[in-house]
Amino acid sequence: MAMILKTVGPGRGALWVRDGLQLYMKRPMAFTGLFALFLLLALFAALLPWVGGLLQMMMVPLLSLGFMVASQSALLDGPVRATQFFDPILTAAPAQRRALLALCVLYGLTVAAVLWLTDWVADGGYTHLFELMRQDPTPLHEIDALFVERSMAAGALVGTTALTLVTIPFWHAPALVHWAHQGALQALFSSTLAVWRCRGAFVVYALTWFTLMLTLGVLSALLFGLLGLAQLGSVLALPLGLFLSTLFYVSLIFTFNDSFGHQGQLPEIEVTRSA
Repeated sequence: MAMILKTVGPGRGALWVRDGLQLYMKRPMAFTGLFALFLLLALFAALLPWVGGLLQMMMVPLLSLGFMVASQSALLDGPVRATQFFDPILTAAPAQRRALLALCVLYGLTVAAVLWLTDWVADGGYTHLFELMRQDPTPLHEIDALFVERSMAAGALVGTTALTLVTIPFWHAPALVHWAHQGALQALFSSTLAVWRCRGAFVVYALTWFTLMLTLGVLSALLFGLLGLAQLGSVLALPLGLFLSTLFYVSLIFTFNDSFGHQGQLPEIEVTRSA
């Protein structure tokens, strides 16, 4: 599939979130169920000894691609179903399947390296944090003391920066393999170029998400605090997180459609116009 690399203005980043919300509201239960299914699969993967955590990270490219396929289907008034997570692998040509699997393995190994680097910069602080969180009861005073250490902040800064740099080449790569039939390395390059060309929109996109999450968090804390229901607010944090996570993955299709165009009309994908 021939595709045209496009550029959009910074303001389009906020519209990606808005369009994602509008599409989510068309199929809220179907999209939420799709993300819940991934969480269930990730939970089962975590039960595997030694490789469970790595396998979870390797599943992320298929998560983003599965949501893009499902979201594109919903845009065209098609179904949203669980098999859309697996269709890109099961129905792909051998070359595409190898490219997708290569992206999964490369992403998993790269993120694992970033996590190791983060913990190394933090002088093992994050490993110690996870050990403390597994204790019953959780020693909150030790966790609070851990976070005031300078190495933890340095580790968080290095980890966030490295993970952002890793995300850029992988952002569009699975979709480019699936729809444009690109190889793994070509897809990583194309994704990097597309994100760079639309960098203003992606900055606004990230800021919009940050503002949305911060606003919802502050409002819920204030509301339940005023009502004296602080514990209920903690309980509702889980469904709120599920909603925001699902909404994020639904919005991915708009970042792709606005970053790429195609020559000719194909039933697989209909690219939306740039703002």
